Amino acid sequence: MKISVLRALFVVLVSFFFAPLVVRANEEFSIMHHIQDAHEWHLWGEGHSAASISLPILLVDGGLKCFSSSNFYHGKECVDTLEDGTVQSYLLGVGPAAGYAMLHEKIYRTHHDKLHFHNGHPNNPTPWDFSITKNVLSLFIGAVLLVVFMMVTANFYKRKGAVAPQGIAKFIEPLIVFVRDEVAIPNLPHGKHVKYLGFLTTVFFFILINNLLGMIPIFPGGANLTGNITVTFFLACCTLLITLFSGNKNYWKHIFATPGVPKALLPIMIPIEIVGIFTKPFALMIRLFANMTAGHIIILALFSIIFLNKSAAWAGLSVPMALFISLLEVLVAFLQAYLFSMLSALFIGAAVEEEHH
Repeated sequence: MKISVLRALFVVLVSFFFAPLVVRANEEFSIMHHIQDAHEWHLWGEGHSAASISLPILLVDGGLKCFSSSNFYHGKECVDTLEDGTVQSYLLGVGPAAGYAMLHEKIYRTHHDKLHFHNGHPNNPTPWDFSITKNVLSLFIGAVLLVVFMMVTANFYKRKGAVAPQGIAKFIEPLIVFVRDEVAIPNLPHGKHVKYLGFLTTVFFFILINNLLGMIPIFPGGANLTGNITVTFFLACCTLLITLFSGNKNYWKHIFATPGVPKALLPIMIPIEIVGIFTKPFALMIRLFANMTAGHIIILALFSIIFLNKSAAWAGLSVPMALFISLLEVLVAFLQAYLFSMLSALFIGAAVEEEHH
């Protein structure tokens, strides 16, 4: 009985994990296809038989144009042979999307319903694209979840007062206390943490929620938000701007007149210190992006072994290893949220630190 239950559980897990990885015969398998951003929310299946949610496309091109992404994905596929002999396919828009084409999720204006390529890349003009892509929708979902969790927790204590936490507050309160006591206070002492606690808490929970949601690319219909370098770039820019605008006299003195350094060396030290201002948030951006993306690629690569070898026997190796990496990804989700908020607090703390006498 126990063996039958384990077998059933194994089949369910394999089916659930493999749903987004269905590959038709003689088609090229692409891992990146499953973690990149898109103008539709793919659920399962391939081609015209795939189940997906069409998202709105918003273009600014001589005015605002709004239509569904289904006008591309269910439109006409065009195949061109380039000068070097390679074959390039792209989607031509139909209906309201007529006059535009989509190649690698980028939208171009067509000329006589064609894209013109130069050195393998289209040189057609591109409109301003403000579409609600899969990552943008995931961003909204994560933000709404963050606001709901915080409002529910705040309303609980507003109604009940200083009592033992219940419900979602049992999960939120320890994490808020953790950010305050282990992240903010050690790096922003003497009461200075109060001013920046809101930012650090928001960054921590925003990254944590979206990291956990970002694990769903392993399953049908997920979005890899924190694996998008644009998102991590914006978060790093927030830390950079707060650090720069919070910098006191002592901070800028260490940048442009480092104490204890001979004046003859200042022309060398000042550029190094200025570069250091930007390398710190750059490291924040790359660390979060690379760690979250790498985990998804590893898991998908392990599952792809089964399809590339066209043998279910490989599941005995791939599935346990992928499940193990998935458990590590849960730890990484918390760890990356902690590291980003902790290093942000460290950089801000260095900017507001008073001069030691």
